[in-house]
Amino acid sequence: MKRVTGIGGIFFKSEDPKKMKEWYAAHLGIQEVFKWTDIEKPEAKEPAQTIWSPFKNDTTYFSPSDKPYMFNYRVENLAELLRVLKEEGVTVIGEMQEFPYGKFGWILDPEGNKIELWEPVD
Repeated sequence: MKRVTGIGGIFFKSEDPKKMKEWYAAHLGIQEVFKWTDIEKPEAKEPAQTIWSPFKNDTTYFSPSDKPYMFNYRVENLAELLRVLKEEGVTVIGEMQEFPYGKFGWILDPEGNKIELWEPVD
């Protein structure tokens, strides 16, 4: 069973997310969405995406982690992966959520970093 297939997103806290987005765009050419072709799915109608996004410092989206960042990893078959991770003793946070752009689940690593798992609809 495949587990992580790529980076889905990089999220971090910022005092001024708008200013950070503008700075990164102006100086490094970074936009919020990186589009790319998944070489394992070249027939995909839409490109795959990796999201880059600063969040406000007071966001609770990274909770229960107290870290100022959160990684999002692309996965296949999220429901099965969450089941296996739980059996392996990994802390699973909340219930899987489904949106038109994919399914999401959350876990904690041994140091309390919240990790978002994303089964995208590419």
